[in-house]
Amino acid sequence: MKSGNEVTIYDVAKALNLSPSTVSRALKDHPHIRKETKRKIIATAAEMGYRHNKFASSLRQKHTNTIGVVVPRLNSHFMASALAGIEKVTSENGYGLIISQSQESWRKEISCVSTLFNSRVDGLIVSLAFETKNMDHFDILFNKDIPVIFFDRVADCHGCINVIIDNYKAGYEATSHLLQQGCKRIVHIGGNMLRNVYSERFRGFKQALYENNVEFDKSLLFITDMSEQAGIEVAGKILKMKPRPDGIFSANDTTAVSVIVELEKAGIKIPEEIAVVGFNNEPISQVVKPNLTTVDYPAREIGEIAATSLIGQLKNSQSSNLSTIVLKHNLIVRNSSIKQIPHNS
Repeated sequence: MKSGNEVTIYDVAKALNLSPSTVSRALKDHPHIRKETKRKIIATAAEMGYRHNKFASSLRQKHTNTIGVVVPRLNSHFMASALAGIEKVTSENGYGLIISQSQESWRKEISCVSTLFNSRVDGLIVSLAFETKNMDHFDILFNKDIPVIFFDRVADCHGCINVIIDNYKAGYEATSHLLQQGCKRIVHIGGNMLRNVYSERFRGFKQALYENNVEFDKSLLFITDMSEQAGIEVAGKILKMKPRPDGIFSANDTTAVSVIVELEKAGIKIPEEIAVVGFNNEPISQVVKPNLTTVDYPAREIGEIAATSLIGQLKNSQSSNLSTIVLKHNLIVRNSSIKQIPHNS
């Protein structure tokens, strides 16, 4: 018979004329309960539709075996790969995940953090939104000693662990490659400089120019939302430039590919007229023609290390003294940036 009420251990106990404590111990596979009694209790509980109240149990134990994740958006190959790494590690260690996205909004991120805190997550893994201005909304977690791990887009905060690559070095290497190909007027397409990933890639870009005696030209810097549409708009502006740039370093592949497509529609030859370098090594980088030179970013490994670090803190709050974990990146040179430079005879 169907009923709208939740079946409890008291209902099972009443049906079998046993004490609730006996039923409770049997459902937890307690060794002091006889096997036959245990089988009868489990069978009756299943027949009656009893479900273990995991939430109530977690309140008593003061942990939920649940980890919260906040990412800027879910429709990115990088974030999908990082989440796959996080899920692999958390699943292997018996933790569930609650995943939310800030949609690049600071206010939405505040709401996500508050909701996850109220859901009693044991810890949080975060990649910050484009427009996050300060870290005040994480105080509710810090004040309760709930560990927080930041990855990719991180911030300086006492007691936090950040998992990143050396974005400064990667930006420097990408720009140096373009300079080695003979580029002198290099466009940089970056994102909101509040975020470390974009500010550090830009800093590396400027350092490479400086070391090669190329003056930084503000008119060649475009701060965008790093979308496909941003690439279309930047390409339109590049086509109006006189003289045109001979190189482009985009802080992600999505925008870089969009720029290539638009420039080629206008008859610009890539890389002969304009060499292009992207960032992230997303699948699209090998689909576009010519294939895109890019920086390989170990997204899945970053997710795995972030989750491993968090679980380490949950099991032992003194488990790590590291504040920043830096993973290796790799510049992958493809045809979009290889110019044919004539040698002087």
